Parts: sequence; structure tokens; C-alpha cells
Amino acid sequence: MKLGFGLYKHMLDSDHFRFAKQCGATHLVVHLVDYFGSDSNNKDNANQPIGSNTGWGSAGNGQLWSLDALLKLKKEIEDHDLQLEAIENFDPAIWHDILLDGPKKEQQIELIKEQIRIVGKAGIPYLGYNFSLAGVAARDIGPYARGEAESVGMNGEVDQTPIPNGMVWNMVYDKNAEDGSMPFIDHETLWSRLQFFLKEIVPVAEEHGVILAAHPDDPPMPYVRNTPRLVYQPDMYQRLLDIQKSHHNQLEFCLGSIAEMTEGDVYEATDRYSKQNKIGYIHFRNVVGKVPNYKEVFVDEGDIDMFRILEILKKNDFNGVLIPDHTPQMSCDAPWYAGMAYAMGFMKAAINSIHRE
Repeated sequence: MKLGFGLYKHMLDSDHFRFAKQCGATHLVVHLVDYFGSDSNNKDNANQPIGSNTGWGSAGNGQLWSLDALLKLKKEIEDHDLQLEAIENFDPAIWHDILLDGPKKEQQIELIKEQIRIVGKAGIPYLGYNFSLAGVAARDIGPYARGEAESVGMNGEVDQTPIPNGMVWNMVYDKNAEDGSMPFIDHETLWSRLQFFLKEIVPVAEEHGVILAAHPDDPPMPYVRNTPRLVYQPDMYQRLLDIQKSHHNQLEFCLGSIAEMTEGDVYEATDRYSKQNKIGYIHFRNVVGKVPNYKEVFVDEGDIDMFRILEILKKNDFNGVLIPDHTPQMSCDAPWYAGMAYAMGFMKAAINSIHRE
């Protein structure tokens, strides 16, 4: 098992690469979608009020990540003695009509295919994605972790405010969309859209050596903002895998999201999917409770026995990357850095301990 670190787009610089290395990381998982790196997409939007019509902010300009840009980023990362393991999430600007079954669906699926080809040419092993209409939404923020550290969670309220036209995956892709909201659909309709997506892109991923990794719903509720979710129970991951059986159709395995689910068991799910060699990489974070009442907490204080998870992964010969994803913010001058450093220290010690057994 390898220790990784996740970085947002506005953090892809030498200072953050050095910080990741100092924390013990050997691999990076990066976000190239600009969630909150600009004035319109700022961190204050990351946990927006219930029913927000702005979400995280604006989607991109519809341009693909170029081969030159990816190779440049990869070299900068390698110059800091790190490896680029994965890119997480497509920009809603290039796949909103795939999610919505809109008029640009066929055009956009070709863009996604070309993006996969480019990622393959750059030698980046994984592309993570979250096939969701609402995206990460309906959470709040508060002093939920040990010592009143700031974190996120749910307090029993499930946001079912309709999503306005021109917005998907918690980002605005069309500021000039006509008034109204996203039409209601059922779960099977969303599964049919995912099937179209996987049938089209998995063969391209196979050809170009890229492994696709699907994130479960966060939070894992049946409906969020009046839209259906796909993977809100552990067994639903199997349905996704069975749509297109391939080594290149895998999972971005988020332990926190899986532990929040109301059915199943996080240990059984970890065992089941790692036995199948279907876990691409892991979000290694801990929670207390289940939806719609849960809190994200420090890696060593939640409901999940993280050592037991590592023992299962070792038993099943998982040799992929684990990242903390995100953590509670600590009370100091650098809340994000302190929280991440704490998580990384725990993870490094835990992985070393398991390997010594």
C-alpha cells in the first residue's frame, strides 16, 4: 500500500508538493476542476447553504486538459520525488449533457473519450469520477470533530430543493439558462445514463491504459436536491462494475461515504471489492453516524476501525494508493495543513505497522 495526498487545482504548486512530500506521501491525486480557486469559486461556497443556486461556483470553459499541460504538471510533481497517480473528476462543462441526457450528449461523450486518450498519453494511471446530478451537496459545517474541530456532516435535514436549470454536479455550467429547475427522474433513468457512459468510454480507457474509478454518492442518500443517487448502498457498487466488466472499470473507494450508508458493512464491502481487485484508490477518512445524521471526524476517532481496514486490504493484496481526501480543520494558524499533517502521520504509521506484521 502507498501513501498519497490529494491536492485541489489552486494547490498545484511547489509549496504544496513539498508539503505532501514532507508528510510522507509518495503519490498525488489531483483535481483539475476549479471548485474554489478563483473569486467566483471560493472556499466559502464549498459548504453552501441548503438549497443554494450557486453551488461551488462556475464550471470551466469547456476546454480539455491538454497533453502539454498534463506532461508539464507531471514533470513538476516528479521533480519533487512524487508520482501523479490520478486526476479526480471531469469538469461539468464537458459532460453536463451526459449527466442530463441533453442534446449535446453525443458531442460531449467524444470530448470525454479524447480526454481519456490524452490522460493515457500522459501516463496517468487513474481517472476518478462521480456520476451524480447534485454532486456533493446537502451537508453543513460545524465543530463536529474532537476538540470542536471544524468539519462537515448532516444533522437530519435532507436538502430536496430542486436544482435550477444550468447547474449540475453542484456547479453552474450555463449562467444564462432559462428559468426553471431540473426535471425529476427516477433511479433507473439515471442508471441508464450511466450505462451509456460506461459502454462508450470503458473501451477507450482499455485501449489507452487508463483505469476509471467511480466515487460513491456523498452524502449517500437515495435522493438529494430532488435527484436520484446511484451508489448510496455498498451493493450498488457491484451493479456499476457489472455494467461493463473490465479491469479498467473500478472504484474510487471512499471509506467515509461507505460507512455513512444505512445498509451493509464497511469491512465486508472493503473485503468484497478488494478481493475482486476493483479498488482503484482509497479515500481514507473516518466518520461517526450514518445518513442523515453523521459527522466527519479525525481519522482515529470515528466508527471505522482503520487498522482493521488495512488488515483486510493487506490480506487481499491491495497495493494501491490511500489518501486522506479531507480532514477536520485544526485550531491554529494553518487549519487545513495541520489537519492533513495529522491524518498523514496516522496513516503512515498505520501502514508501516500493518506491513511489519
